[in-house]
Amino acid sequence: MKPRAVAISLPSRHLPNADWADRFELALDGKGVTAAEAAERSLGRSPRWVRMLLRLRNRIVSIIGLKSAAPSSRLGLIGAFPVVSKSDDEVVLGFDDKHLDFRIVVDVRAGSAVNQIVGVTTLVRRHNTLGRVYLMAVTPFHKAIVPTLLARVAGPGG
Repeated sequence: MKPRAVAISLPSRHLPNADWADRFELALDGKGVTAAEAAERSLGRSPRWVRMLLRLRNRIVSIIGLKSAAPSSRLGLIGAFPVVSKSDDEVVLGFDDKHLDFRIVVDVRAGSAVNQIVGVTTLVRRHNTLGRVYLMAVTPFHKAIVPTLLARVAGPGG
């Protein structure tokens, strides 16, 4: 099964003032994957084309004074993202910047008797015009990248 977009409502306890959100879910055959494992499988090592886009993004945003590298986190990083909190069922990643704050929530829950649902929710709070323009520019890439990364949770071949 492929990841699918799912409706999400705001506010969210993970970023109470978020003004933009999306969510993708994947039904995973079997059970027993933790949120941390799902986060590592999806975000831990991105495909080459995603890493190249991230490098390009980092070059561009460093010119205008935005963070081009993730700040450190006492809980570490998963891929390029600082861990805010984690449990077996949910990992929250993200950080705040001057143009926007964002959180990526990777969660797992029981689906049917034989599968589980892995979800990735992205939450954004835009602070200013730069945040609105930035999000508008990256959204088409985001909508292609997130399902691609989420499919990796299922293993080779997605």
